[in-house]
Parts: sequence; C-alpha cells; structure tokens
Amino acid sequence: MPRLIPFEEITHLFADFEHTAFRLETRRGYATDRAGARFQAFMRGTAPIPEPDHPWNVNVRAKAEQGAQFSRVRIIDEPPTDGQRFLMATAEGNISAGEDIRVLPRAEAGRLELPDTDFWLFDSRTLVRMHIDTTDTTIGVELVADPAEVLAACRTRDAALAAARPSAEVWAQVRSSV
Repeated sequence: MPRLIPFEEITHLFADFEHTAFRLETRRGYATDRAGARFQAFMRGTAPIPEPDHPWNVNVRAKAEQGAQFSRVRIIDEPPTDGQRFLMATAEGNISAGEDIRVLPRAEAGRLELPDTDFWLFDSRTLVRMHIDTTDTTIGVELVADPAEVLAACRTRDAALAAARPSAEVWAQVRSSV
C-alpha cells in the first residue's frame, strides 16, 4: 500500500513549481464539486459565473506572469456526465486566468492506453498521484519518486495534450446538442 499524505501537504507545489504543472482528470465527477453551491445552481440551469478573484485563479495568473504554465486534460464520457459538464462550464474562469484546459473522450484515452488515475505532474519531475474513493472523494495523495513512474506520467501528459481538444470548443458543442 502506498504511503498516502493529506492533499494539504502538497499544496505548496502549486506556488513553488517553476515551469509546468499538469493535471490528468479521469473521474466522471468529484464529490467536492457536487457538494458545492455552484454545482447545485448549475444543475438547476444557472450558468457558473467566472471567479477571477478565487485563490486558484489568482495563483494561475501569478504563475503565468512568471512564465510558468498550468495545463490539464479532462477525460470525458460521450455524452458527458453532469460532473464533466459542470467542469467544462466552469473552465472559462480558469482559462481566462491562463490555464490550458483540454478534454479527451474516454474512448480515445483508452485507445492511447492512458491511466485511469488522476495525478499532478510538476516540472516533469514531481509526480503526485491522487487516491480517490468510490464516492469521488480524495482520500489522500502519494508523492511518487520512482523515475520510471515520473517518465511514464510525462509520456501520458504528452500523449493526452496532443490528442485532446480545447475545453471551450468541446463545451460549445455539448451546449448546442442539449
């Protein structure tokens, strides 16, 4: 069993990385989103309003000003789940702050043999594997030091980014088909 630590113990990495922070999101939804008022409003038909002053977006802008890049690929089902639709609907604020968010159909992720585990990869050398339970709740994270696993995450990142499409483009298609 891997040694899990609380997510809070790695949050400094979001401010400390120098060049790149990449996230692979594989879940069909996240418990923290479903518990929030924005998600509940979204489910009632209210479009999420961007939050430029949210600490996440403030940090993304600050890192972008330093020349660093946040990016993520979200694996989505076809059709997307409510949780995936919510993430695409809220991506606008993150993108405006400077984050590159793309989506990849789950079938394509399978064809590329991408892992089904969420992770963060900082500066192509620090891998943080997310451990998420069946309720979509993060129960801890694992700092991975094995160079082979870090290299595999780098390859996953490169394949996912190359195959994925911009979130805004996919979200426009999803909205028009509803």
